[in-house]
Amino acid sequence: MIVRDTVYIDGRWVASESTGSIEVLNPATGEVIGTVPAGTAADVDRAARAARRAFPGWAATPVGDRANRLRAVATGLREREKEIVDLVISEVGTPRAQAAIMQFGIVVQTFEDAADRVEELFEVEELGNSLIRREPIGVVGAIAPWNYPLYQIALKIAPALAAGCTVIVKPSEVAGLAPYLLAEILDQAGFPPGVVNLVSGTGPEVGEAIAAHPEIDMVSFTGSDRAGRRVAEVAAATVKKVALELGGKSPMVVLDDADLETAVLYGVTSCYANAGQMCAALTRMIVPRSRLAEVEQIAVRVAASYVPGDPDAAGTTLGPVISQVQRERVLGLIDAGIHEGAKLLLGGPSTPTGRDRGFYVPATVFSEVKPHALIAQEEIFGPVLAIIPVDDEDEAVAVANGTRYGLNAAVWSADVARAERVAAQLNASTVYINGGKFNPSAPFGGTKGSGYGRERGRFGLEEYLRTKSYQY
Repeated sequence: MIVRDTVYIDGRWVASESTGSIEVLNPATGEVIGTVPAGTAADVDRAARAARRAFPGWAATPVGDRANRLRAVATGLREREKEIVDLVISEVGTPRAQAAIMQFGIVVQTFEDAADRVEELFEVEELGNSLIRREPIGVVGAIAPWNYPLYQIALKIAPALAAGCTVIVKPSEVAGLAPYLLAEILDQAGFPPGVVNLVSGTGPEVGEAIAAHPEIDMVSFTGSDRAGRRVAEVAAATVKKVALELGGKSPMVVLDDADLETAVLYGVTSCYANAGQMCAALTRMIVPRSRLAEVEQIAVRVAASYVPGDPDAAGTTLGPVISQVQRERVLGLIDAGIHEGAKLLLGGPSTPTGRDRGFYVPATVFSEVKPHALIAQEEIFGPVLAIIPVDDEDEAVAVANGTRYGLNAAVWSADVARAERVAAQLNASTVYINGGKFNPSAPFGGTKGSGYGRERGRFGLEEYLRTKSYQY
């Protein structure tokens, strides 16, 4: 049992203004494994004022010194790798085989990447009789989700700190334990008091207080589109900058000349990563109707290998979803798919065999899904794949763009030029062509209902800078 009973404000671990706490569960067992404080708006106020006091000094700190602090964080993370990975597995349920990279390695890389790239952004640019300079935007509120509890924080605070901003972190209360380890590492890295602050708590209490606070200049939020709309609405009252990375219903367009074995394997793997709890998951597989039977056969074979199991056990590839509420939501959407007439090929609205404890959902595959069906339109956030047949390339593009989301996408074709032509028509910020490799420095973010703003690499750093011109 891990009991966290303080928040981190102004360089110190201090008691919250609230005496309440929030339980953190192990999704593989349903058991309580720890508690975090139920923070308050008063805690946010203390943190915001501390961050405001610290901002001028941190913004004036040489860029190289700021970068070295981030490298110290990366070193501190490596020193506690096993402890961090073990804890994330316990509170998120990511299988160990995936967690080392998805929940840890990429976190370290994010701090190092921000440190390596930030200096070039502060070079002075001459423009006629003006000098154009960049400066940090100010105090940043970072509101993170539970599915990648450290990576999503790192994507926000690593570039913000590198840019010279001070930060207030609100981790998800659902997976709030691992962020405390990160806060300890940040504390040990030697940031001046007030530069980094952490307040745990719920979205309606702590999240809204961050969005509303007049001393906070920018909010970066990752989460559901419903919560993102609320953040933007509250933040508008103080006219602060908002960056939103919201939900997705990402399509994978498989053209009629594609290598189906490779493409379908890639699509199923993306759909089921982290038990499908990933905004960028390729959950809609759009395929030629003429090759539907082949796609179905491959998809079922691959999906059947995803047997739910203990995330800590060797060989487990499908862990639990995060909570009972989420499990019920996913099973309800599977039920809706059946009632709307989609063809259920594998899985369904049931408890996997031998998984009576915890929050497990079976690997599920639907085919002959109508483009307007609920399971083709709503972000499910569970291991559910929807195969949608189409008659031609133009219909494939229309179906791919036919949701309120626009985040991630993929295209498969034996003809790279053809794949690029289709990719150019997709309303998504990232398009993977023929299984292109993940690039942690390439920009990522939303269009349409998936939000706005970019994360990762140089583009993520630029979100936390503003430009100023000196006229001569």
